[in-house]
Amino acid sequence: MDRSSQIIRTSVIGIVANVLLAAFKAVVGIIASSVAIVMDAVNNLSDALSSVITIIGTKLSQRPADRKHPFGFGRVEYFSAIIIAVIVLSAGITSLIESVKKIITPTEPSYTTPTLIVIVVAIGVKLLLGWYVKKKGKQLKSDALIASGSDALFDAIITTATLVSAGIMLIWGISLDGILGALISALIIKAGIEMLASPVNELLGARVSPDFIREIKQKVMGVDGVQGVFDIILHNYGPDVVIGSLHISVLDTMSAHEIHGLTRKITILLHEQYGIIMTVGVYAVATGENQQADLQVKVMKALADYKEIVQVHGFYCSEEERTLSVDVVPDITSHDDEALRRQLTETIQTLVPDMQVSVVIDHNYSE
Repeated sequence: MDRSSQIIRTSVIGIVANVLLAAFKAVVGIIASSVAIVMDAVNNLSDALSSVITIIGTKLSQRPADRKHPFGFGRVEYFSAIIIAVIVLSAGITSLIESVKKIITPTEPSYTTPTLIVIVVAIGVKLLLGWYVKKKGKQLKSDALIASGSDALFDAIITTATLVSAGIMLIWGISLDGILGALISALIIKAGIEMLASPVNELLGARVSPDFIREIKQKVMGVDGVQGVFDIILHNYGPDVVIGSLHISVLDTMSAHEIHGLTRKITILLHEQYGIIMTVGVYAVATGENQQADLQVKVMKALADYKEIVQVHGFYCSEEERTLSVDVVPDITSHDDEALRRQLTETIQTLVPDMQVSVVIDHNYSE
């Protein structure tokens, strides 16, 4: 079963569990003539909404790419997760408002045997459902499922607080509904904000895991002929579509045919192992005992004196055009790119006063 099918199946389980729980509450409420329990049953039907949203989002994300959306619709899943996170946030805020009202104007709750039975059953179902859905969400890397599972777990926590409050009320006659509700509501609001952050960051372009980047570098460096790996950039267009680019350095003695074969090996390797559609650029490393090789060493040494520079690559020199260029990656604490560029250009210019020097300030988008 593929990833999308597993997400849909898990969501269907969530819908079925909520519908069965709602039916149980409705039957108990009707038998006990409790309007509150019947209304709680209706609330359970609305809880199934997060699972419905997950299914719709998953179905939409499976649509094939078209002219207007060449990278597909994988990011629709992030919108699903955002909607569910907003639902959780709304529930937390509503619960907080009601809890504050109970603190300001305390009311004496009435607990009956049917009510307590419903509370215990609801806690068990919601805990099991939330644990299962959230676990599947982490396995399938689905923010929507994780949010949906968290929603169910929060329902269980709120209901547990109600049960604890009921016990305290029955034993000591003290009502803690408002205080417990406010504390739990604050936790739900905090968790809702955290749930919202994950899909929003994916849409904005979150930094890829440094461990994953190092793994990619090791794989590419293992390909015969690669001297260095730089400028890795990855764009996530949903859990199943990742498009990116990187540069490799090769010896300047390699032919175009050999470089073509090398870059083809790398793109096939990364696509087969990680599903990444990668574009590979090439930097040439000057070899042998010639003027270019000596100049390359001098430039690298001169730039190594700058503590704010963490990496230097992409050295290129054209004697015919009398131009020299090099790429540098500054430390994250360096913010004035233009000032740094002028300073580095002046340093290199002293080595090649008769050449046009170009310093490219790169930024580390992956580590």
